[in-house]
Parts: sequence; C-alpha cells; structure tokens
Amino acid sequence: MVCGNICVMTSSPTPEQIAKMDADQLQAMLLGQIKANSVLQVEALELRASNINLQAVNAELQVVVKYKDAVISKITLELALHKRFRFSKKAESLTVEQRHLFDETIDGDTAQIEQEELDKLPEQDKEVVSRNLKPKRKALPPELPRTEIRHELDSTLCKCGCQLKRIGEDVSEKLNHHPGTFSVERHIRGKWVCDRCETLIQAPVPAHVIDKGMATTNLLAQVLVNKFADHLPLYRQEQMFDRTGYKLSASTMGSWVGQCGAALQPLVNALRTEILKQGVLHADETPITMLNGAAKDKNSTTKKAYLWAYATTQHADIKAVVFDFAEGRSGQHAKAFLDGWSGTLICDDYQGYKALIKDNQITEAGCMAHARRKFFELFAANKSHIAQAALEQFNAIYAVEAQLQDMPPDERRHRRQADIKPLMDKLRQWLLDHKIKVPDGSGTMKAIDYSLKRWDALTTFLGDPHTPIDNNWVENQIRPIAVGRKNWLFAGSLRSGQRNAAIMSLVQSAKLNGLNPLEYLKDVMDRLPTQPYSRINELLPHNWKPAN
Repeated sequence: MVCGNICVMTSSPTPEQIAKMDADQLQAMLLGQIKANSVLQVEALELRASNINLQAVNAELQVVVKYKDAVISKITLELALHKRFRFSKKAESLTVEQRHLFDETIDGDTAQIEQEELDKLPEQDKEVVSRNLKPKRKALPPELPRTEIRHELDSTLCKCGCQLKRIGEDVSEKLNHHPGTFSVERHIRGKWVCDRCETLIQAPVPAHVIDKGMATTNLLAQVLVNKFADHLPLYRQEQMFDRTGYKLSASTMGSWVGQCGAALQPLVNALRTEILKQGVLHADETPITMLNGAAKDKNSTTKKAYLWAYATTQHADIKAVVFDFAEGRSGQHAKAFLDGWSGTLICDDYQGYKALIKDNQITEAGCMAHARRKFFELFAANKSHIAQAALEQFNAIYAVEAQLQDMPPDERRHRRQADIKPLMDKLRQWLLDHKIKVPDGSGTMKAIDYSLKRWDALTTFLGDPHTPIDNNWVENQIRPIAVGRKNWLFAGSLRSGQRNAAIMSLVQSAKLNGLNPLEYLKDVMDRLPTQPYSRINELLPHNWKPAN
C-alpha cells in the first residue's frame, strides 16, 4: 500500500515492486528494515540474557537439590532408627525425662548433619545453599530491650572518586542472654550507592558460628555450659529460660547444640593431635547408657556404651583431656584413638589395653591407687589386719611421692630411686611372704595377686620422672561425668554421644587451665568462623588468650 510518497510494505516487497520505487521509497524501506533488525537484536539479547539467568538459577537449584539429597538421605536413616525405637513397645518404659532427652537427640543430630554437609561444599556453593535455604523465624518480642550495633563502610568514597550516598539499611536481630536477662542485638548495615557507577555497597555481614542464626555466641555458650558443665538437660533449660522472660524451646536449643558441635569439631581434632604429641598419657573409661533403637531384643531399650578419656599428666607442659565416645569397651576403640602414638600409657588392668600395649610398642604404667584400693576395700569390709599392714606401706610410698610433685624431673627421678624404690622393694617382699599364708581364692589373695601380677607396670614410674604414680588425675576428669549421667540419663545416639564428648573435651580442658568455660566458648565461637585453620591451635584451651 502506498501513502503519499512513502511506501510501507506489510510484507517483504517483490523485485518488481522494488524496481518501481523511487529514492524516497527505497530509503524509507531500508530505514524500516534497519529498525526491525534493531528490535530483533534487542529481543535476541534479552532472550540470551534470560537464558543465561535461567541457567544460573538452574545451576543454583542443582546445588541446593544435591545438598538436600545428601542431608535427607542421612537424616532418613537416623530418623528411621529413632522412629523404630520411639514408637515401639520398648519406648513405653521411658520416663518423661528420657522422652525429652530422646527428642533433644533428634534435633541435635539433624542440625549437625545439615551443618556437616554444608561444610563439605565449596565456598560459592555454601553461599548458594545459605541464600536459598534462609531460615524462617518469628520476630523477636518487641518488649525485649534492644542494643544497636552499626556496621558501616570504612570510607564513603567510591572507587571512581565520587561521594557515596546512603539510601537505606538492612537490619537483623539476634537474641542475647546475660544471667537472668534476655535482650536483642540489632545489627544495622547501611546501604550506600554511587550515582555515577550505580553501585550498591554495604559493610559485610559479620561472620557467625551458625550462619544466619538468631542466637548470639553469648547465648550459645550459655546453653553449652549449662548442658555440659552444669549438667542441665535442654528441657530443663527451656523451663529456666522461660522464667527469665523468653520461651526458648528445647528443639531450637537442640539444633544449636548440633550445629555448635559440628563447628567445634576441628578444634577438638586439633586438641587430640596435641595430646598425642605427649610422651606420657592417662587413659580411663566409664560406662554411659545409650538408647538401643536398633536392638533385635524387643525388651532391650538401652545398651552400655563407653566414654573413653585421654589426658596429659600433671607433669606435662600442657593441660588437656579429650573424651572419645564409643559403642563398646573393645580395645579396638583405644587402638583407633591412639593410632600411631608411642609412649607410656597409665591405665588400669583392663585387657583392652593389653593388645594396644603389645601392638603399638607402648609402655604400660600401672595405677598404684588401684592396687591400694584392693586392700582398702578389704579393710573397710572386715578390718583385716593384713589389709591394714598393706595400707600402711602404700601410705608411706604416697607420703614421699607427695613431696616430689614440684621438683625438677631429674631430682624427682633421683628421689624416687633413693627413697621410694626401697619402699616398693619392701612392699613386694611383704606381698610374696603373705601370698603363701592366705587361702587361694580369698579376697586377700586377689588383692595380693593384683599387685604382684602388675608389678612391672606399677614400678614404671620409678625410672621415668614424667610418669605419675597413679591414674587418679584422669579419674578426676571423668568424675563430673558421673554427675552428668544422673541428669542426661543416656546418650540418645552414637552421633549425639560423640558430639557430647567433643564439647565436654573443650569444657573440661578449659577448666583444667583455670579458664571460665563460658568466656572461653563465647570467645572461641566469635573467632572460629574467620580463624585460619593453620592457626587453629591458638584457640585451644592451653594456648587461648582473650581477643580483647
């Protein structure tokens, strides 16, 4: 169709039509085609950009799905065992307190699995998962007191030289706790923009031990110390916190314990490495009841697990203890922990240590307190004169040893050889003389045989000034566990038992070094997210210095 001097073609013109066009019509046609091509190019660019964006979204979704699949597969197995137990006839025998602890275990295990799988991801994938799985939670109560913490840029000058303009802010809130009082930290991050570059800039989000978590490290440390130093189960902490003004559920705290356990594990691994550098170690174990969800016996609700303890000696240059939770008392558990280590191991007469000592070229040091205890029990039971005579000789040995504790190693060795060895020789001869006087199978015979059969191990300390006379040091570290057992009642799973052991290692080692566990854990969790792994030993209890 032709209008005036301009020809607008509704479709591509034929050669005959082009031949009849004048110059103006040809120019108009070319301009139309150029405009149409420009529109097509823009649309093509938009489609390409949209396609790239869809590919990026798809790639992010694949990362998230892969992460979720890994978590779900592990959690499904865990929950299957828990459900099998929780809804079985065996569960009917659980007390109300045990049911609470059972639920805590599920929450903690689930959160720990999620954190462990997240830690395996590359940094860029961690950001993707964290962004897409941002937790949804209720706003903190408006009546709680607020403290503002502002995070602004060090400089408000853009790289291009222009002055940045503040256009708003992002606000996140974290629940804080001081004894008896809850409060809220309001973290405010200003938004700054450059009009020339059209670039939005903000101060980075402060790193946190639980990414995007609602609890400050002060509150997290309080929950851990309440549970592992003061032996308060989470359901009791829920009641306690409720009285101070905020309803903090045991389920939420269970998740925190699981995530903190995963975050602190590298520190516990480093502590284990440090104690295995020592030439002399204490070892002991104590039973812990564990839920038996996978048991074939329908009448068996629990089984006996063990908490193994490995500690440096009082004469060592560091003070540390590491707990290791295992499903049994087999010597294989001790062998796995001490793999590659050689030195002197102070332990009791348990056979599980015998194979370890034989296989790994480890020197055995016996516990004099165990040998003495056999006679003490006899005397307490029937006022045995033989037991009394034995106790007097043990007490004489201990009286001399008590004087040597603060002496230099060479002087301690000299005094042991000069003063204690004759007393030990006298004791051994006395044991041999009375062995032929008492009936076989009697309690007295068993006490005498215990010392004579372990005589080489009991006298190891005479030639090594770094080896203590007994195993009391590590037994004192395990003693708080007996208090905890009454409150925990059991470990809900192998994973939770191992997590408890890891956190207790840090708490008890902090106490050994004269630290306040609350202050120590808070500072460590503040610094751990940004601490280079090459410098993680700076955060171990025996090396720790407050950041401030």
